Amino acid sequence: MTTTQLTRPAEPVKTAPRTPRAPRRTSPWTPWLYLLPALAVLGGLLVYPVYQLGLISFLEYTQAQVSGGEPTSFQGFANYTALFGDPQFRQVLLATVVFAAACVVTTLAVGCSLAVLLTRVRALPRLVLMLAALGAWATPAVTGSTVWVFLFDPDFGPVNRLLGLGDFSWTYGRYSAFALVLLEVVWCSFPFVMVTVYAGIRAIPAEVLEAAALDGASQWRIWRSIMAPVLRPILVVVTIQSIIWDFKLFTQIYVMTNGGGIAGQNLVLNVYAYQRAFASSQYSLGSAIGVVMLLILLAVTLVYLRLLRRQGEEL
Repeated sequence: MTTTQLTRPAEPVKTAPRTPRAPRRTSPWTPWLYLLPALAVLGGLLVYPVYQLGLISFLEYTQAQVSGGEPTSFQGFANYTALFGDPQFRQVLLATVVFAAACVVTTLAVGCSLAVLLTRVRALPRLVLMLAALGAWATPAVTGSTVWVFLFDPDFGPVNRLLGLGDFSWTYGRYSAFALVLLEVVWCSFPFVMVTVYAGIRAIPAEVLEAAALDGASQWRIWRSIMAPVLRPILVVVTIQSIIWDFKLFTQIYVMTNGGGIAGQNLVLNVYAYQRAFASSQYSLGSAIGVVMLLILLAVTLVYLRLLRRQGEEL
């Protein structure tokens, strides 16, 4: 046997190629098992009350039925017919839509403007503005409404003294009361818009904004042509959420106008439903108003989800 034969390396042993393991199939019911605890909680806290709300809206349910003095009877759509035939309900519905639209537009304008301002100031002023805004956002609605009523009080409030308005009562007139409530709603709502839009602006490359500024574009043109198209998904989210929040407004109107203003001139749907159900003991009409609000907000939510789905497909 020669040396060459002794030092020849051994040939590698050929093994059969390993077949890839088939992925484990997941049962289609597995996601629902994870969601079951949350669905159970939502069913108890949301589905059952909505069912009761809809049921009472089809019944004759007043204080007599609550106390057991008279039997409950099925009325069908009689409560809805009486509701839509009531001129006050149509007036309150129109006032709610207009007031909610004004709150949403003003909140978006203030929030977007301050978000742009945050990108222009230094770190310390930015921190102070952020802390002040978050403090307004975290203030409970009852507390904020009470403070604003004191600030604009005709006898002791400092705002009338600074503006030289004397004993002018902001809550006496219909439009001045709505304007006062609008200011408070914007004050406690703009921080969400400001923080969300500011986060979106920070995601835009700084080189794009600098190039637009070097080309001579104004701040309004930069916002309209560059920022707004990029921030469109964020603006859709904050707009729809602001619509839902402002449409179902209750606390600010009830506290600042003492239950809806003089002769109900500042009523919105939530306060109107409360008065019908608890002040007049017409629980069936109050429930019908609640169902109408639920359907309106459900339609807005469906539009919101459709827009989110469309934007997800585009992305």
